[in-house]
Amino acid sequence: MTELLKIQPGHSGPQPNLPDEEFLKYNVMLTTVDHFVNWARAASVWPMTFGLACCAIEMMAAGASKYDLDRFGSGPFRATPRQADLMIVAGTVTHKMAPRVRRLYDQMPEPKYVIAMGACVCRGGPYHLYGYHVVKGVDLIVPVDVYLPGCPPRPEALLEAVFRIQEKIKLERTVQGDRDRTGAGTRPPVNPRVQHLWGTPEAQHKTSTTWAGWLRGLLFGPPDEHEHGHDEGHGEGHGDDHGGAHGQDAHASAHGGGGHH
Repeated sequence: MTELLKIQPGHSGPQPNLPDEEFLKYNVMLTTVDHFVNWARAASVWPMTFGLACCAIEMMAAGASKYDLDRFGSGPFRATPRQADLMIVAGTVTHKMAPRVRRLYDQMPEPKYVIAMGACVCRGGPYHLYGYHVVKGVDLIVPVDVYLPGCPPRPEALLEAVFRIQEKIKLERTVQGDRDRTGAGTRPPVNPRVQHLWGTPEAQHKTSTTWAGWLRGLLFGPPDEHEHGHDEGHGEGHGDDHGGAHGQDAHASAHGGGGHH
């Protein structure tokens, strides 16, 4: 083969008629499996089709033809969280929407990433002081990899946030089993304010399945102990009648009446 493939005089670089050594030099690359897999993953970060408020308009602009997020492999916005790698929380997160955000996050496969897009998502924005209905930071709900402030941030800023996600991916060791990114140190920490809610897998499961109690604790503080168990020992039928009577009393009080029906 060396005799058949001769280098043309006066030429340099890759050529179709290179000898074995030169052919290997220009056509064979040695790397690690993790590096190769992470290169492919970083070039195909698929976001979820998910927008909450006005920042979602800027996210749509980033995916349109002018900014063309697809140039970097993040153009296919997936319609299901089970096919998505990236959650871009674009817009104000209200307490009503918070359980849905966490549910979508839980349905995404590991490894998964989150971008907090906009001042409202990062820390409440203009609703921070008097917005009783707004979650003061989406990191109370899900761990955030990249914070993107602005009201709203421009599409170029969102592209930069995606680049930061790609930089994180290139540092990971997914093939070695580090799917939750704890070994590589790229997984964002849980907000200390909600460590008791999301700090362990057991706490995460408990919190995700008891959203009503979680929201009540977030808005009004921990429930009083005397509210729990005062009906213990009562029969099922008696408990139903007791609850119905209370409901009727409340209804009658709202209309100015004070008697039982």
